[in-house]
Amino acid sequence: MLQKSTLQFLKDLKEHNTKDWMDEHRKAYDAARQDYESFVAELISLLAKYEPAIGDLTPKQCTFRINRDIRFSQDKSPYKTNFGAAFSRQGKKLPDAGYYFHLEPGHSFVGGGIWMPETALLKKIRQEIDYNFEEFKGIVTAPGFKKTFGAIDGEKLKKAPQGYDESNPAIEYLKLKSFTVGAAVPDKDLTSASLLKTCDKVFGAMKPFIDFLNQAV
Repeated sequence: MLQKSTLQFLKDLKEHNTKDWMDEHRKAYDAARQDYESFVAELISLLAKYEPAIGDLTPKQCTFRINRDIRFSQDKSPYKTNFGAAFSRQGKKLPDAGYYFHLEPGHSFVGGGIWMPETALLKKIRQEIDYNFEEFKGIVTAPGFKKTFGAIDGEKLKKAPQGYDESNPAIEYLKLKSFTVGAAVPDKDLTSASLLKTCDKVFGAMKPFIDFLNQAV
C-alpha cells in the first residue's frame, strides 16, 4: 500500500508545477519518492513469480525520472505529475513487452504490453499475430482478459499495413501501432492493504498477453 501523503504530494505538485515550489518541498518529494520505490520493490518481488528475471531488478532500474523533457514541448512544466515504473526482463529500458504501474491521483492504473515499438519490432509482432491468430485471439477474448481490460489500447492505422489485406481475419489487430492494456485503480484502493493483491490479479490476467508479445520480441 501507498501513503496518503504520497498522493497528496502529487496533487500539490500538479497545482504548483514549478522548480521554486519543488525546491521548497524537496523533503516531501523525497518522502513520496521513497514510498513509491518501496512499493515498486514489493511489485518486483510479486512479478518475479511471473518472470523470474524481474526479481533481480532494483526499484531504480524500473522507475522513471520525475523531470520532463521539455525541449520540444509547448508545455514547459518541469515535472511529471505522476510516478511510473516499468518491469521487463531488464527493467524499463529494453523493448520487451512488460508490466507497468502508474501512480497519479484520479488516473492511476496497472498496465502492460509494448508501446509504440520501432518498425522492425512492430513487423515481428504483426507477423506473430498473423501466423498464430487463433492463439492470440484466444488470449484477448478470454473472459478474464475482457473483464479486466476490455480491449487492447493503442492508436490504429486507417488502412491495412503493408503486406496485409483488409480481408485478413486479424486485420483490426494488425492495424494497431501499440499493444497495451490497463486497469484503473481508484484512489481509495491505492492506500488499501489489498493494493498488492489487486496488482497481482491484474498482472496474472495480463501474463498470457505479455508472453505472446515476447514470443515476437
